[in-house]
Amino acid sequence: MKNGKGLFGLFLVTVFVMGSASSAPAAWGTKELDTELASATFAREVQRGGYDIVTTRELKAWIDQKKAMLIVDTMPFEASYKKQHVPGAVQMEFPIPEMTALDEKTQTALIKLLGPDKDRLIVFYCGFVKCTRSHNGAMWAKKLGYRNVYRHPGGIKAWDEAEYPVEKVR
Repeated sequence: MKNGKGLFGLFLVTVFVMGSASSAPAAWGTKELDTELASATFAREVQRGGYDIVTTRELKAWIDQKKAMLIVDTMPFEASYKKQHVPGAVQMEFPIPEMTALDEKTQTALIKLLGPDKDRLIVFYCGFVKCTRSHNGAMWAKKLGYRNVYRHPGGIKAWDEAEYPVEKVR
């Protein structure tokens, strides 16, 4: 993984991001099992995909710094992207189940969207942490040889909760 991060470190960060536990043992319940499962699932997706992650605040800072990047919204156009998306994002829909193969038409469209610069900073996002559309986009970008690929796991839900500005298609 980039920056020397291991799977265990990613797991710990994911647990922290996805929920925190109460310090009172009497208040503990079974929800921690759900958080653990979601965290492990996310960490394994990142490991399989070989991409890095960027938080909502980090992505907003990159945008504010006018960092050169391509932001890809992987949600359906009519149901999501048209209504709201991260400013400057382009849209290419990906399915939710992990894609074990990429058909030629989709591969050609993805390469055209990402461009010839394999070192270009590319950020994929979808709806929220458990949505795997962004995982598919980021994973296939890496498989196609792009080297600077990130997944924004909180997606448009985290972006909206942070009350950051959005764009709409008119």
